[in-house]
Amino acid sequence: MILGAFGAHLLEKLLSAAQLASFETGLRYQFYHVFFLILLSLIPRIEEKDKNKIALLISIGILLFSGSIYLLNLQDVLGLNLGFLGPVTPIGGSLLIFAWFYTAYKIKTYSPR
Repeated sequence: MILGAFGAHLLEKLLSAAQLASFETGLRYQFYHVFFLILLSLIPRIEEKDKNKIALLISIGILLFSGSIYLLNLQDVLGLNLGFLGPVTPIGGSLLIFAWFYTAYKIKTYSPR
């Protein structure tokens, strides 16, 4: 919520429309995956050790995906050259996608003991 309010009020004066849209994409995906984490905790067909692995994938994925988007769009405001973060975004996205597939796999292959 803080990032959303920050983006809606302060950043609209500092970023171009394209940068603001990109920043909002990072926020949206972060938001979706926080809900994913909440739902993950409620799925009884996944063992705790697997939930922990999935949660780690999601957390790192959010950090790399959304975090790199935020920093790339803020680099001019921050006065930094962060172009090297460009390749980090798809790595984070890939981790998020893998987390979804791994979750589906664990649900499908669940067998009670």
